[in-house]
Amino acid sequence: MTDTYPGEHAHDGSIRLDCIPGTLCDARMWSPLAAALGHAVHLQHVPLHEARTRGQMQALIASHSAPQSHLVGFSLGAYLALEHALAHPQRVKSLTLIANSAKGLQPEEIATRQRIVAMLERNAYAGITRQRLRELLHPSHLQDAAITGLIQQMGLDLGKDVLLAQFMTTIDRPDLMARLPELSCPVLIVGAEDDKLVNADDLRAMAARLPRATLCLLAGESGHMLPLEAPGALAAAIRAHLEAMGNFNDNGGHRA
Repeated sequence: MTDTYPGEHAHDGSIRLDCIPGTLCDARMWSPLAAALGHAVHLQHVPLHEARTRGQMQALIASHSAPQSHLVGFSLGAYLALEHALAHPQRVKSLTLIANSAKGLQPEEIATRQRIVAMLERNAYAGITRQRLRELLHPSHLQDAAITGLIQQMGLDLGKDVLLAQFMTTIDRPDLMARLPELSCPVLIVGAEDDKLVNADDLRAMAARLPRATLCLLAGESGHMLPLEAPGALAAAIRAHLEAMGNFNDNGGHRA
């Protein structure tokens, strides 16, 4: 999932999506989505965890994405993808924003992150707490060990330094709503009505401001962790997004 290709297509002719993960996530979070999309789509992972500053994050996006990219971002990655698209519109052929508000973080989430940062600076990191999982996941997935175990393992593997860097350098996110009309590329917005971290009304407002937006809001299927909780529904939305641009034929295969 990490081979680099110069254009929007992989070597095997599949359509390439450049994927930016969320906080304390790595390439493993895209595995369910990759399986749901099938061989016609190749996911190129941007290793966001390697960055320690906001500038390094944007440099990683630029270096790991195609010259004309189908850019996909989840949560923090979606906000960074939006920043990248606004700064380099000529580099982005389409944009998929998953579980993210262009307004930045809600005040409650900022307060939560500030508390976590203060705690981490004083103590060792023990991993994702059960309380945090309740904020991230739909109640129906809290007992799904395949999902909770993956989230917890990514957190432990990436660790305290990555979490601190990602929280501290991205907690202050300027409101980008007023700049959305600048984007002329097709934009898919995918969210969940039951996401505790992102207000679905923000996503509706984003879609209203974007010249070429498609909004997909899931009800009763997912919380914040859409790529893990609802990979099938997310894959269907992405596939329709690509089909609308002429990248797939009616049988779901890549159009040469």
